[in-house]
Amino acid sequence: MSKRTAQSHGRPLRSALRLFLLRSLLRVFAALPLRLSHTIGIGFGWLAWATHSAMRKTAEENIQRCLPELSPDEQRQLVRETLHETGKTITELGMIWQGSKSRIESLATQIEGQEILEQALAAGHGAILLAPHSGAWELGGLYTATRTPMTTLYRPPREPAFEELMNRARERFGAQLVPANRHGVKALLLALRRGEVVAILPDQEPSVGEGEFAPFFGQPAYTVTLIHHLMQKTGAIAILGRTERLPRGQGYSLHYFAAPAGMYDPDPAIALAALNAGVEQMVRENPAQYQWVYRRFRRQPVHPFKAQVTPYE
Repeated sequence: MSKRTAQSHGRPLRSALRLFLLRSLLRVFAALPLRLSHTIGIGFGWLAWATHSAMRKTAEENIQRCLPELSPDEQRQLVRETLHETGKTITELGMIWQGSKSRIESLATQIEGQEILEQALAAGHGAILLAPHSGAWELGGLYTATRTPMTTLYRPPREPAFEELMNRARERFGAQLVPANRHGVKALLLALRRGEVVAILPDQEPSVGEGEFAPFFGQPAYTVTLIHHLMQKTGAIAILGRTERLPRGQGYSLHYFAAPAGMYDPDPAIALAALNAGVEQMVRENPAQYQWVYRRFRRQPVHPFKAQVTPYE
């Protein structure tokens, strides 16, 4: 047997082993009280800090780039805090992906702005829920799906077995997940025309050809254009959503916000700048819980970038 053949035979075994370990970890963390799960997550975050991990490096670069008004000590403190919150994101996933409907609902102890979502749906053109990587966005999506039909756009992971596990967890309360391709976009359009909710991560870097550069914290960020396309085509109302962790494992606070008025502008440059301004405003309200470990500025424009400032309204 050649080396290449042996490697190809070993891949399914390694994939199955990783899937088994992931399922086991999810079951373990799902059984823990939330406060203990978050405490372990803080430990993971401390380890990422102490070992000068890639996550720490990315968080440092992003915070220095986006929040230069903070002193070096304040930036270091925010990096530590965001690594702690990232650790909680990992350990709380067991409860979020495997918890019962009643447990998910009980952990959503505070709901603010739900009338904004209800009013948007009452208008009859559908609503686009934009939930950035802040706090427990996975839980926010699940909770919203228990209240209204929802179609969620996602980017398939590299491992097909992981995709099946992820989709089963996210769809178990009625949401429909669709991949980020033309078939998925068609499903989003149909959902909006039925007057339903579609959910999109607005701060996830799109593939080449699916975005344009717009300012985010004054920096050029490759931003998805699909949201603007859907709004212009259907007349859907955009809503920003954030799920904030409460201290000491007391649960979560869900917030729905009206989107900036500029997002409805037919000019894509104005609309994308407004979208990023809205996300930035939410991040500034609780910066430690934003996922600064994500490489948001990996792709940069070839030509000099001129930021277009759009105020948050």
